[in-house]
Amino acid sequence: MKRVIFVIIGLAFILAAKVYAYDDGDFQIWNTDTEEYKINKDLKVSLEEEFRWGGNASEFYYQHYDLGLSYVINKYWSIGGGYRQIYELSKRKLRMENAPYLTATLLLSGGGFSFESRNRLEYRYFEYKAGSGRYRNKFTLKYPLRFAKLEIQPFVSDEVFFGFGSINQFNQNRVSAGLGVNLTKNIKAEVYYMLITAKSSGKWIDSNVLGTKLKIAF
Repeated sequence: MKRVIFVIIGLAFILAAKVYAYDDGDFQIWNTDTEEYKINKDLKVSLEEEFRWGGNASEFYYQHYDLGLSYVINKYWSIGGGYRQIYELSKRKLRMENAPYLTATLLLSGGGFSFESRNRLEYRYFEYKAGSGRYRNKFTLKYPLRFAKLEIQPFVSDEVFFGFGSINQFNQNRVSAGLGVNLTKNIKAEVYYMLITAKSSGKWIDSNVLGTKLKIAF
């Protein structure tokens, strides 16, 4: 199992090997930890923490805490909602953002593949500037594999961001590829590479992210 994990991590480093300065082409590291509790077969609650380092992974600049609830309507749809509290570096200070949100996710499968299209609507309230709304759509394609005793899920995803309020515009895109591994019945680990293209001060800027996730389900 250790050999498989090292291969996965090595693959992610190869994908993210191109490192740039702390503006266009910056290299970042993101880490996400999730605890999930199933209330019944259709309803679950989750708590998520995420931490991000930028400037070639030398500067801690972002963290969030997210409490969410999701409900499976049928085999095609699930809905949810939650609240995210964010602290992000701005003018050398970590400034707070509050973001309640609603989600609706389309679930499809066929030919061994599983497909998700998550729609997310959020309101962003800041302590230091005017609030705004945002719509996000993320599609994810997965293909489960079995290697030795491990269940492995390679995946690709793409997420688009549309801001609305004072300015209505498409302002960010995130393309990801990675692997998820079920380490035990209740623990899943994930490693991925993400290319972020975001609009900043009228210019499009790229960031390269090496991300890890750990989910514990109860």
